[in-house]
Amino acid sequence: MYIPKLGIVIPCFNEEEALEGTIERLLEVLDDLSSQNIISKDSFLYLVDDGSSDNTFEIVKKFHDTDKRVKGTSFTRNFGNQNAILAGLTDIRELNADCAVTMDADLQQDENVIKDFIAKFKEGNDIVFGVRTDNMGVGFFKRYTSKLFYKVMNILGASIVPNHSEYRLMSKKALDVLNQYGEYSLFLRGLFSQIGMKRASVKYVSRPRTAGKTKFNAYSLTILAINGITSFSIVPLRMVVILGLIIALVSFGFGLEVIYEKFINKTTVPGWATIVVSVCFFSGIQIFCLGIIGEYLGQIFNEVKGRPRYIKEIELI
Repeated sequence: MYIPKLGIVIPCFNEEEALEGTIERLLEVLDDLSSQNIISKDSFLYLVDDGSSDNTFEIVKKFHDTDKRVKGTSFTRNFGNQNAILAGLTDIRELNADCAVTMDADLQQDENVIKDFIAKFKEGNDIVFGVRTDNMGVGFFKRYTSKLFYKVMNILGASIVPNHSEYRLMSKKALDVLNQYGEYSLFLRGLFSQIGMKRASVKYVSRPRTAGKTKFNAYSLTILAINGITSFSIVPLRMVVILGLIIALVSFGFGLEVIYEKFINKTTVPGWATIVVSVCFFSGIQIFCLGIIGEYLGQIFNEVKGRPRYIKEIELI
């Protein structure tokens, strides 16, 4: 019977209130799954402290000192959730895990379905997506802006799994493919939806946080959405081209009207209001278009600098 070695990646940012309970619960899950010979006994947790200002990494070190299945690393500063996940997946690959699961540190994602992830993995799936069927404890605004985000992403051509965040399983083969991506701004849920490997989904109910407050505010979620759109779709640029064409045609028609009024009707329309409104309208369109182009130039700027995605300060192996 095939018994895979599992690594669970947990990105952490100021999670001292919830982290002890999370680690204890996930160690129980490892014990339970290994006792049933579903995973090997050397399966482990890998926690990535994303530049926390509280005692998050002290808690990780405390557990590591008593149980070597708790491993981790600490960043010199906050590099963002996506880079924290990527660091964990990269290190798990180097630790020769057969598969990896990524999940949040607050236990909102149902840890009991990890067993279902492994079952799908053993059926030959390289990627298993955790898909929320309900999002308990999330407000109206966040719930519906999340749905809007998935719809917009799919309309723009970035086909991602609806209601899937960062709760997924990846095989060693999928991690090897991920290692080939060298881009600076990664949007992992979009990337794993597009690499074309055998995949499956497992449904779960998202729960309220066990403790503490979410670190994803409106600003960070907006930045994540912008990175996702600009990383996986050129449709906005094409929209700029089409919009520019339409505006050019309208401007041409307006120009013909002015010529007609001046030379045929021998009249001109007095009033600065029309001029001011026209100038403001077209200036607004230009600024809007430049803003979209600027987002893409920003992505190029980050890529050509070639800066590291993260810098480790301490590593526990």
